[in-house]
Order: sequence, then C-alpha cells, then structure tokens
Amino acid sequence: MQIFTELNKNPNLSLALGYFDGVHQGHQAVIQKAVDFAHENNTKSAVITFKDHPCCYFWGVCPKYILTRKSREEKIAALGVDYLYELDFESISGLTAEEYLRDILIKYFTPSAISTGYNHNFGYKKSGNVKYLAAEAQKYDYRYFELQPQKINNVVISSTAIRESLSKGQIEKANVMLGYKFAISGEVVKGKQIGRTIGFRTANLVYPPELIVLPFGVYAVDVRHGEDVYKGIANFGVRPTVNGEGALLEVHLLDFDKDIYGEEINVAFNKMIRKEKKFASLDELKGQITKDIESLS
Repeated sequence: MQIFTELNKNPNLSLALGYFDGVHQGHQAVIQKAVDFAHENNTKSAVITFKDHPCCYFWGVCPKYILTRKSREEKIAALGVDYLYELDFESISGLTAEEYLRDILIKYFTPSAISTGYNHNFGYKKSGNVKYLAAEAQKYDYRYFELQPQKINNVVISSTAIRESLSKGQIEKANVMLGYKFAISGEVVKGKQIGRTIGFRTANLVYPPELIVLPFGVYAVDVRHGEDVYKGIANFGVRPTVNGEGALLEVHLLDFDKDIYGEEINVAFNKMIRKEKKFASLDELKGQITKDIESLS
C-alpha cells in the first residue's frame, strides 16, 4: 500500500471515505466494499482520510484514539487497499460538499466507485451526506455504496461505543466490535526493576498518550515479541505499592526470561482481571500476582 499526504492525479479509483479511527468491523465493511469493487472491475482502491480527526480542528482538542496512526495504516493495508491518502483536514475544511466532491474527489480521482458508512458527512457545516453522494453518482459517473451499520447483539458498532467500552475496562466487548484485540506496541524501557526482586520480571512500555486510556488495573494479555507470542499479565497504572511515578504499562510474560530492553513488543489485551490497588507489602503483592497468573488458566 502506498501512502500519500498530498493530493495527486490517480484516476479511476474505487474510494472508501471516512476517518476510520479503530478500523473496526463497521469500517472494515466500508473499506472491503471499495477493495472488492476494485478487484471485480480491474482497477485500484484507495482510502481517503485525514492525518488527524476533524475534531482536532473544530474543537482544538483531539479525541483519544483507538489506534495510533501507524497501527491504523497497518490495519488498512491488511484489508488489501492499494493507496492511502492522509490529508490535512484544515486545508479542505472550508469547502462545501459540492466543492469537495467536484474539486477534490472528481478532479483528482475520477472515481469509478465511492463507498461510505451510513452516517458519513462531509463539506462545510456537514453540508454533504450519503443522500448527496447518491444523488450525484449519475452526474459524475461513479457507483455509490452506502454501507449499513454493523451490529453486535443489536448494538451498532461505532468508535464512540468502542471508546466507552475500553474506558470502562470492558475489553472483551470492545474486541468483539473491533474484530481484533485492542493492542499497544512500543519499545521496552527500563523501570525500577522491582518486579525481578519478587520473581516477576516485567517488560515496561510507555502508554501512547494519544490513545484512549484504559482503567488502571491488571489485564490478561498476549505479547508478541518477534515471531513468537506469549501469554502474560499486564499492570497499567501508577504502581502505588512501590510509589510509582507516572502511568506505565508493565507486562510479565509467562515462560519468558530474556532481557529485551530497547526491543519492540506488541501487547494485545484479552480482558481486565482486576483494578489496580495498593498492597501493604511486596510479599502481599507477590501473592496477588501469583493469583492473577493462575486466573489465566
């Protein structure tokens, strides 16, 4: 997949439009429709999105994301997309729906098809929507596909619902809506190395500040290091028992005993085991960690 941050002439594409934070199952349906149409019609597919969420421009504050930009790019690429355009929202924010369709989408891409979600809006003051895209399809000679909401147990899958679930520690519910496990990747950094003194070495990650914040607590996780995946438990929080400073993600990998400082790991969350708490002693903490590990089996 090629990634562009500026517009260029790239005709006859099958386009998927949206911000796609989380690339959840609803987003996947929209993108997959664009990819499938491209394959069926011997052309290429592209996702047209933005570097940052439009809220960053309108409100001056970005929402907490479900995926880092790098992870979002990887998820989109995995769906078979040929091109990803990550545009600057401010540069097009003043365009009306007509101007955006005519002067951006048609001028640069002369799309053979456009796919969006059922609630897609665009243009100045959200002047464009799915009805507008459908009405203009014949004029500009493109097929338009409006993807209906994807549901789990009669609940519409949305980035808002996923953020809410994650913020409450409802990891399993969020993962079902995502269609994959919520995960964090990063370089292993040195902590206070207290874990090894009680028999539980940890790989520590700085929690990405742009991501939705999970509740402080202990989680069952799967950890990918290179090509290998290990079960583990992770503590996200301020480590009150050892007077920790600042939130940190500490991961204990089962059946693993290597120094991996400076190396990258991926931590995929399965479920929340318990909330973080302060213990009276390290021995009490050790006993609780043992119980947490036993809960994984």
